[in-house]
Amino acid sequence: MPIRTRFQLARIFGIRVGVSGSWFVVLFLLIWLLATEYFPALLGGSPTKNYAIAVVAALGYFGSLILHELGHALMARRQGIPVAGIDLWFFGGVSHLRREPQTAGEAFKVAIAGPLVTLALFVLCVLVGTLVASTQSFAEVALPRQGFVTTPALALIGWLGFINGVLFLFNLLPAFPLDGGRIARALVWWRTGDRHRGTRLTGRAGQALAMLLGLAGMYALLRGDTLGLFTLVLGMIIYQAAGTAVVQGSFGQRIQDVKVSDIMDTEPVTVPAQTGLLDAEEQFFQRYSWPWFAVVDPARRFLGVVRAERVQAEIAAGRPALAVNEIMESDIEAQIGAEEPLESLLRSDGLRRLGAMVAVDENGVLRGVVTLAQIQRALKLAGGP
Repeated sequence: MPIRTRFQLARIFGIRVGVSGSWFVVLFLLIWLLATEYFPALLGGSPTKNYAIAVVAALGYFGSLILHELGHALMARRQGIPVAGIDLWFFGGVSHLRREPQTAGEAFKVAIAGPLVTLALFVLCVLVGTLVASTQSFAEVALPRQGFVTTPALALIGWLGFINGVLFLFNLLPAFPLDGGRIARALVWWRTGDRHRGTRLTGRAGQALAMLLGLAGMYALLRGDTLGLFTLVLGMIIYQAAGTAVVQGSFGQRIQDVKVSDIMDTEPVTVPAQTGLLDAEEQFFQRYSWPWFAVVDPARRFLGVVRAERVQAEIAAGRPALAVNEIMESDIEAQIGAEEPLESLLRSDGLRRLGAMVAVDENGVLRGVVTLAQIQRALKLAGGP
């Protein structure tokens, strides 16, 4: 499976923050909606001023999402869970963890950390907005009525308070894949000792929520409201994720004792880090016709992934003397512990992006590679779909 396109924006506390291509579409649409509908009602004035504050407001919104996801990521780190990165996408953000929480307590702490950050942002906006508003009510700014006019600073604070409040409430709904669903799953896991039951229950709740969103979106479209299209698409995305959770919860019980080491190829082809690009092209990519290889040091510690198109591009650009460790991707989610359960592997974003995963021991030494074909055989033997 090809690697999905991601663009890195920054590194915060050593955590990669990236975006998908859909993020740019949403960014420009959000700026347009804020500049043509939301802020003109509050500010009046020239379109140029409205577009300027709309840009700041849109970036503030996505900044809030990054802080929300950092809440999840930093809490995961505190629980000893490695974090591969954060990605912003069409409707929000996601933190990529290199392994699933091992206990209900870990799962609860990681799930609730993000909403707590969003709640803190909402409270901060309310406090600052109340101080700045002086003679005006903060609620009037966050939920403007017809004919109400305020200052650019207060309008911006009101928008950020409003959107963080909406995100907090919506995200706490006990339906997967929302944080509320993850919190509910952790609580069911804690009460019953069965995490798969919690996954099934919150997955079904997510499907129900998705259908309600779909109906609401279609109703809005029939009334001529273009925002109904976003609601409809959001419902479809949630339904797909929730359906996956239901299947995983039902099937997880049957594969809970299968480990990555049980199904991996223990003698995979790897590329030494100091291999030149010409040698890599001739000895590996042309010989095996694979899209990528794991790169290892002399002690067979996994260092990263080198892809065929990058090797070919560097050779075509006149840099065949480079070594593969100079062009490899070292921050991509491509590894998993050899003793991790198969269920954790199935949830890995790296598997979906690469079509295979590198299995390592506790010291980072490469012990094998697991491909989709091997996983499919294991699932078939276990009676999977």
